[in-house]
Amino acid sequence: MRVVCVYREGEDYSRMVGEWIAEFGRRTGKEIEVMSPDGRDGVQFCRTYDIVEYPTIIALGNDGAVMSMWRGKQLPLFDEVSYWA
Repeated sequence: MRVVCVYREGEDYSRMVGEWIAEFGRRTGKEIEVMSPDGRDGVQFCRTYDIVEYPTIIALGNDGAVMSMWRGKQLPLFDEVSYWA
């Protein structure tokens, strides 16, 4: 499984997302991959999974299938994401 958080640095929500990711790692011992939607890989990733709202946290299966997705500034509970990480 793979969990990716797609968001832009320097936006009004960036600090909140960064703190959420750091706290998630401290509490669960698991990591979330971070990706910018503006980089070469990020643009293709967003097209592939139809990501148009930031931040977006997406859980992917081993085959690349979307298992779960959370969009917008209302970030999910750690337990919801921890299951997929």
